[in-house]
Amino acid sequence: MKRPVLLVLHRPQSSPGRVGRLLVQKGYALDLRRPPLGEPLPSSLEDHSGAVVFGGPMSANDTDPWMREETDWIGVPLRERKPFLGICLGAQLLARHLGAPIQPRGDGQVEIGYWPIRPTALGRSLGPWPERVYHWHREGFGLAAGMEQLAVGEVFENQAVRFGSAAYGLQFHPEVSFQTMNRWAQSALHKLSAPGAQQLSQQRMQGSRHDRAGMAWLSGFLDRWLAPQP
Repeated sequence: MKRPVLLVLHRPQSSPGRVGRLLVQKGYALDLRRPPLGEPLPSSLEDHSGAVVFGGPMSANDTDPWMREETDWIGVPLRERKPFLGICLGAQLLARHLGAPIQPRGDGQVEIGYWPIRPTALGRSLGPWPERVYHWHREGFGLAAGMEQLAVGEVFENQAVRFGSAAYGLQFHPEVSFQTMNRWAQSALHKLSAPGAQQLSQQRMQGSRHDRAGMAWLSGFLDRWLAPQP
């Protein structure tokens, strides 16, 4: 039997979205934990197939005790060489754990909406990538020693990285469906006035073009990510 996948969320209403639905379809049970609500993370991933740390409105630079503890906890999957995936905030926590900086752009530009990414040579060797992916962030992460770039962007350079053979970080949100994008944007319309934020109409137009390709890419990525290590 497949062992469950640990899913780390950061708000009461947060959902693993497409990641969760695809993992269930692939035969994995889901173990959901919310550290900001006092739910502890396991001391080992021996009983899990892997772990996904999702995003949230907080910053990886925050000094809340749970944030420091979660950042330190990322050492567990790294030491055990278990599949680890950080999405947006999760990718930034991976980078911070490894010693890389997390910071906004000096000009205040954000990345909200569907923006293009470009795979590196190493990224292309892992298969095709979507042309545009969904973003919602105001900070980006630097490269720590040992991190390999898989995809880059125009506004925030580091969009997908790998550390070792099993740890990945994605600055974008592959778990977000077209329907979820609509909910996020409508519930935070005031944030769409920031430089670099696409208006809701533009997000809907881009989403109708790129949503299915993102779904197909995510399914294949999860298969590769959870494949048994040699």
